[in-house]
Amino acid sequence: MTFNIGTADRILRIIVGIVLIALAATGTVGWWGWLGVIPLATGLFRFCPMYALLGIRTCPLKPRG
Repeated sequence: MTFNIGTADRILRIIVGIVLIALAATGTVGWWGWLGVIPLATGLFRFCPMYALLGIRTCPLKPRG
């Protein structure tokens, strides 16, 4: 799998994901806070399927292969 998420994008996604999950776990926001799993996962794996579909890359590295 090629990476398509850069460092700044990755850090932001991880932070937003953790905050949303924490807010949902404490009952501060509704069920939609659990959607924070999506940005957390894409930040951890450094791959966003939507970016791949749209041809967007924030990662400065060239794809392998």
